Amino acid sequence: MREEDAKDLLKRMLNAAIAAADPAAVLARHLPEKPAGRCIVVGAGKSAAAMARAVERAWPDVDLSGVVVTRYGHAIETDRIVVREASHPVPDEAGHRAAAEILALAQSAGPDDLVLALISGGGSALMTLPVPPLTLNEKMQVNRLLLASGLTIEDMNRVRRRLSLVKGGGLARAAAPARLVTLAISDVPGDDPAAIASGPTVPDPTAGEDLSHLVAKLGPNLPDAARELLLRPAESQPTFTPDFRMIAAPQMSLEAAAEVARKAGVTPLLLGDALEGEASQLGIAMAGIARACAAHGTPVKPPAVLLSGGETTVTIGDRKPGRGGRNTEFLLSLAVALDGHPGIHALAADTDGIDGTEDAAGAIIAPDTLSQADNTGLKPRDFLEDHDSYSLFDGIDALIRTGPTLTNVNDFRAILIA
Repeated sequence: MREEDAKDLLKRMLNAAIAAADPAAVLARHLPEKPAGRCIVVGAGKSAAAMARAVERAWPDVDLSGVVVTRYGHAIETDRIVVREASHPVPDEAGHRAAAEILALAQSAGPDDLVLALISGGGSALMTLPVPPLTLNEKMQVNRLLLASGLTIEDMNRVRRRLSLVKGGGLARAAAPARLVTLAISDVPGDDPAAIASGPTVPDPTAGEDLSHLVAKLGPNLPDAARELLLRPAESQPTFTPDFRMIAAPQMSLEAAAEVARKAGVTPLLLGDALEGEASQLGIAMAGIARACAAHGTPVKPPAVLLSGGETTVTIGDRKPGRGGRNTEFLLSLAVALDGHPGIHALAADTDGIDGTEDAAGAIIAPDTLSQADNTGLKPRDFLEDHDSYSLFDGIDALIRTGPTLTNVNDFRAILIA
């Protein structure tokens, strides 16, 4: 397979994965029966604005109003639902104000009203309302510690739910006695409703757990108010059965990408939609699988593509990091481990269009990636050690820039063995 054809196929698979999670295409069929009273729309996440517009278009004849909050740069025009913007991944005052506004709207709902919650990845940082006496500035510090901690997304959500008035079912409790229906796009391993945006409309399954081990992991810079809340025995919460509807998830996107591969005469092997662990270590492991395919035709015979999703982590440590996200770090580790192996190309990207905090969704590698870097004076192993993968791929023009996709089903990885 020519290099141009390999790169084109990888990009078409990414586009198919993103399109499979487009709210404009998938949301309407999951809407509930129209309410007798008002429909109050609330929500948070990188896809919140696109989901809000999809609701408006599906229900032109319903008395709709509401507020959703999305990441800066992710807002789109809506007619009846107000779209706020706030900071991600570290919260800010705009997200704090939006969370208070959303909570108040939910509390205003009556028994004949429908509260429609639109939840997607990123909602945890965007809708921030800390439990007193924790302040917003202290909550921001907690988020920074979480992002650098190397904790799994499940452990991060244990912390976030315990420190929030909105998460862990807080929004659902505010909406009672109105009917509450949640439409969600999953960006988490296993599609756990309590983990998507830290579960504002579902009960907290870890409310009674001892979190002292996570407090220790976050270290001495954890604010005292946060430490006290995390170590305090959880108060009993009313139980409820949520009406929670998943409209898009990582597995759906992987299956859409797999269909593109089949039509191109390439055999897809789905390795899972919930892969976790250190990005660099996953890169090494995936390189081993790709080499086995090329050398022995196992676990799949070429031409083939290894597809996976999930959310890896990057543990920074004490040294100041360079620029990069978990997808470009995975790819740089993969490229180093493959060491120019012929016939293997790969793409990794965040389906929301932003890998970490950079302006790229991810990157693409080819057999000549390391030689390209060497020819431009860039040393791949040094960049990997410095967590500076973005800079290396930027230097060899290998970044993928999609802009905000207005959806988010987490990371997409494809390794093509020709």
